[in-house]
Amino acid sequence: MRTYRQANWSEPLIFELGSPGRLGITLPELEDEVKKVVGGVKIPESIKRVKPPSLPELSEVEVTRHFTNLTQMAYGVDNGPVPLGSCTMKFNPRIAWDLSFNSGVDQLHPLQDERTVQGLLEVMYELQQWLANIVGMDVCTLHPAAGAHGELTGVLVIRKYHELKGQLDRKKEIVIPDSAHGTNPASAAMAGFKVIEVPSGSDGNVDYEALKSVVGESTAGLMITNPNTLGLFEERILEIAELLHKYDALLYYDGANLNGIMGYTRPGDMGFDIAHINIHKTFSSPHGGGGPGSGPVCVKNRFVDREKGIYLSDLLPGYIVVYDEEKGIYRLKGPGPHSIGLLKSFFANTIPLLWAYVYIAIMGPQGLRKVTEHCVLITNYFAKLMNGVRGYDIPYGKGRFRKHEVVLSAKPMADEVGVTAEDVAKGLLDAGFYAPTIYFPLIVKEALMTEFTETETPENVERYVERLKEISKIAYENPSKPKEWPVNTSVGRLDIVKANHPKYVAPTWRVYMKRLKGELK
Repeated sequence: MRTYRQANWSEPLIFELGSPGRLGITLPELEDEVKKVVGGVKIPESIKRVKPPSLPELSEVEVTRHFTNLTQMAYGVDNGPVPLGSCTMKFNPRIAWDLSFNSGVDQLHPLQDERTVQGLLEVMYELQQWLANIVGMDVCTLHPAAGAHGELTGVLVIRKYHELKGQLDRKKEIVIPDSAHGTNPASAAMAGFKVIEVPSGSDGNVDYEALKSVVGESTAGLMITNPNTLGLFEERILEIAELLHKYDALLYYDGANLNGIMGYTRPGDMGFDIAHINIHKTFSSPHGGGGPGSGPVCVKNRFVDREKGIYLSDLLPGYIVVYDEEKGIYRLKGPGPHSIGLLKSFFANTIPLLWAYVYIAIMGPQGLRKVTEHCVLITNYFAKLMNGVRGYDIPYGKGRFRKHEVVLSAKPMADEVGVTAEDVAKGLLDAGFYAPTIYFPLIVKEALMTEFTETETPENVERYVERLKEISKIAYENPSKPKEWPVNTSVGRLDIVKANHPKYVAPTWRVYMKRLKGELK
């Protein structure tokens, strides 16, 4: 195993650096004409600042060194694998970086005339068509700003569908498997539905008999991902779709992760009516730290009201790019009378969408199919290497091939020597690896949800497995040692209760200073 020790600078907060009056940039003087316009603006007294904002005052070299030091204390996909099951961190191609963060794009204003952004609109128009085709749907909106935002969009479309059909008074329930992403029940509840949970069978799929027992006239829809969070393909998905449609319930596809099916099958071919897509997972746009995300939603163009000519696509939110054949230009089409409206300001988060456009354009249909093949191959290689390793287990679907991810369980180790999934994760960090998603899905005790994407090499997977074996050996020989990990990182083990408690978390500099002064507890 390689030796590892993370950089550990005693780096202050940026507000604690610099000096009053120090500058890293000199702004040009305003032109006379601009001064006239700005000078004529009357700012209402109610929103005028009492004093200037408290911003750090640093030179350019101070800023550069500060953020360079921070990056050396951090770990990202540029350093090595980030096998966060479901969250899907794959290496981001630098050509996409160059094209997406082009100054010709990031300086655009959302209110400028459509005729001045025809190139960008053409790209977004093509992306809409590509995404709809990839998931087997008819119409796509790029409007939603993240995965959970896309989920909420999908459930609101389901709600509007039943409202327009005059049956919302009885369509009160959304059915969700117990292996689903945690945001699924949250999105359904936010949309005003009662959440009905169905269990998974020993094969890792939805218990079909249990599903049949809860689906009925009160069912508005089903939220499900396929392959599911265990990395297993729902083998009875066509029967599930038929069951839901029998009661005029819509089938919603959680497309958080398409790495296990692209080029081989599509949600639309499985019977789904609505699908959201996490751009920042499958299509390599970087994410984490709150953004930037994007969660386009695509729908089948089925009728909502045949007599009135209302389609499911008429319910989609936000702006959709359309091509005006008569004038030969691209336009933004706003929400119609049956739309669920706007769920954010303006069109969409264009930079992650541009990143996805470049990724798809580079890969092409054959390349996307290869992504699936490599993802599935490397996942099953990892599972094979971990098979029989002491202290670990792979529950559910024994003997079945996984797709994009596999969920290990450290329950045997926890039961036998008290070393938990959290301890295993800290042991990975201590050796310079990134830990997988832990304690999810909830149906797996001591879960280690692991996903190596198509951008990882077999050698990286083998090194990761060697460390997992080493952790097991140490755990059984000296169970107290894993409780000390990590010791080679810039930050030691945190108290996870305090780290998540609002009393101890300072989300902003303003809150931090108020606590220092005793103004806030």
